[in-house]
Amino acid sequence: MTTTAYAPARTVLRVEIRTAAGWHPVCDLALLTRGRGVAALLPDGTQAAVFLGRTGNAYAIGNRDPFTGAYVLSRGLLGSAPPAEGGRPFVASPLLKQRFDLATGRCLDDEEVAVPAYETRIAEVAA
Repeated sequence: MTTTAYAPARTVLRVEIRTAAGWHPVCDLALLTRGRGVAALLPDGTQAAVFLGRTGNAYAIGNRDPFTGAYVLSRGLLGSAPPAEGGRPFVASPLLKQRFDLATGRCLDDEEVAVPAYETRIAEVAA
């Protein structure tokens, strides 16, 4: 008689971005560091900058800095706008330091400029 041992089902948390084609998996949540960003290649060939905020929320905006054309926003510094400006989380470009709202993609330093903003979710998936 042979017995088979089964490993218990395991799940992981994965960050996903909503694109026009649907939800796109980016990476396991455990691979992100709070306050830091990573670049992700989307199905249409564009890049997104994905961040895990200090409160544990995931954000995604376009990775291309519209002021320089460089794909560097994922390497920017996270911060929060002062309460007078809504207290919203932002990323400051590592090049010229313009700040981009992580929820809307709007540039906080130039109202006429914005980057794409993506809806994100943290999904539980079987490993």
